[in-house]
Amino acid sequence: MTHRTRRSTSMTLDGDVLDEARRLGINISQAAEGGLVSAIRAERARVWKEENAGAIDDYNAFVEANGVLLSRFRKF
Repeated sequence: MTHRTRRSTSMTLDGDVLDEARRLGINISQAAEGGLVSAIRAERARVWKEENAGAIDDYNAFVEANGVLLSRFRKF
């Protein structure tokens, strides 16, 4: 397991949301970190799709015109 450096930060949150999370025993730091990880993954996926849209379009046009490569070997 690799050691990850942890850093402190400050956030401003809706008071009712913060109170409810504390009441439910939710670890605020872990929840915030999990939300950031999800947001990072989603944004990376969006950027990748945007950056590769041309290649994806080209591939789809190729398949449309020529069929799937090696399709004769498919078992389904």
